[in-house]
Amino acid sequence: MPTLDDVYRFLLTPRWLALHVVVLLVIPAFVLLGQWQFGRFEERSTSSHQITGNLAAAPVAVEELTSPGGTVSTQDKYRTVLTKGTYDAGAQLLVRRRVQDKAVGFYVLTPLVTADGTGVLVNRGWVRAGSTADALPEVPAPSSGEVTVTGRLRPTETEETSGIRDRAGLPAGQVLLINTEAIGRGLPYRLLGGYVDLIEQSPAAAVAPAPVPAPDVGEGGGLNLAYGVQWWLFIGVAIGGWVLLIRREAADLKAAATTPGEPGPGEPGDGEPGPDAPSRSAAPSVSSVSPGPPGRSSAPDDSSDEPSSPDDSAESAEPAASSRPGESAVSSPSGESADLRA
Repeated sequence: MPTLDDVYRFLLTPRWLALHVVVLLVIPAFVLLGQWQFGRFEERSTSSHQITGNLAAAPVAVEELTSPGGTVSTQDKYRTVLTKGTYDAGAQLLVRRRVQDKAVGFYVLTPLVTADGTGVLVNRGWVRAGSTADALPEVPAPSSGEVTVTGRLRPTETEETSGIRDRAGLPAGQVLLINTEAIGRGLPYRLLGGYVDLIEQSPAAAVAPAPVPAPDVGEGGGLNLAYGVQWWLFIGVAIGGWVLLIRREAADLKAAATTPGEPGPGEPGDGEPGPDAPSRSAAPSVSSVSPGPPGRSSAPDDSSDEPSSPDDSAESAEPAASSRPGESAVSSPSGESADLRA
């Protein structure tokens, strides 16, 4: 009977040691991936609730949430704000590589100068790109005179926050990022921190770019929660599969050690004689028995299978010396000698 040490000794073979290493590396990796997804779920859930609340909040003056040269806090992102002033059409910019309605185009960024002489960057909307890369899009002109703007407050863009890489050498009047600090360097007035996505203006413009849609709050990180649970379920699958493989291998080895071996080629099986067992005598054939006279029986010669020597052939050719008187040897039609009575 095999012992446990004998059965489970296979766990120390190179193949199984490699499997142990893989499982021990996979388990902590799944733990970390699950924790990362849960962290993303918490961040997105918090951000989703905050954005939803900001979009539903009552409008406030933009000066209450930002200041010249200041920044927009994360808590105020997408807050609805109000401002009043006059568009500076000469300082209008086009923001490149902006996708809307599954098409690439430009945001139309126009500063709005307020009564106290400060400016607010207003994203008036989106226009489709020209027919070629060098062609300028058709941009509706801003309204003249004083207007009241209602929009969503956004923080200034950077390469880190937007994922867009800024570069020099763009055509005049075009930028890649809505960066308040960089844009404000070329203006004669100071800009409030951040910018405003236009929702509506009064009086309304006769022709205006396509409005920028509200942010998609989505499911608040629900997919991240599902992914986190999935990664942790994989931990159970890895451990369960590992144990199952070990138990199956152990059961196979134990069964092989306790079951008698099958006879191999050339080995005697159950009920078969071994090589040392006496062989059974074959039944004598009719042709090997020489017919004798009635009343006599001839026994088969055990040495008939052995080749005969010349002396034996000579002896067989001579008449039997022990024939009875009056008997002569006559050759039978089959070529065998038979004793006949005189």
